[in-house]
Amino acid sequence: MNGFLKIIPLFLLTLTVCSAQDKEASDFIPEGYTEFESFHGDLNEDGLNDCVLIIKKTDSAQVVTNRFGKKVDRNRRGILVLFKTDKAYRLADKNYACFSSENEDGGVYYPPELWIEIKNGKLYIHYSHGRYGSWVYTFRFQNSGFELIGYDSSSNRGPVTNKETSINFLTQKKLIKENTNLDAEGGDETFRETWSTVDIEDLIKLSEIKDFIDLEMYRY
Repeated sequence: MNGFLKIIPLFLLTLTVCSAQDKEASDFIPEGYTEFESFHGDLNEDGLNDCVLIIKKTDSAQVVTNRFGKKVDRNRRGILVLFKTDKAYRLADKNYACFSSENEDGGVYYPPELWIEIKNGKLYIHYSHGRYGSWVYTFRFQNSGFELIGYDSSSNRGPVTNKETSINFLTQKKLIKENTNLDAEGGDETFRETWSTVDIEDLIKLSEIKDFIDLEMYRY
């Protein structure tokens, strides 16, 4: 009997260890959410294929009728960043509601399109707004989480780039390029460059962003 009792804690410990080692990416999705998109790439430069999940809340109260009389899902989206280990995934960072719904009202145009890129050990969060331009946030894993180290945007008028902004939060430098060729048709712009210093004490953490749309990069 005593031998049997000694085996039980060992058996439970084995189950716990196996459970922790066998976690799939989908196991990290919290209750009340579903997977929206997934992306893979090496985010910590260890040679393993990490995973980024865009998740979406499944609150039926957020399925509403838009101004065109169409039923749309206005549930917000979030992000899970998972590092791959030899046998499983581990959670590196998370934010359950930092992205608006893909069905937000875009006014006279469609809402910005969100997509993720993993390159050179960095996480890029892109927004594309068609003929109006695009912007991208660059994150890197440091200080136990992903921090915003760069921002780039392009303000367009159809094929013509009116203005480009690039901020490096690590060097605290900002570059603005403004087109001075008012007759440009696209590809023939002439840019005036202006450099300035960025005043920032603490880098923005991915986990603390309430809404990407509300990030005021013009303040830097």
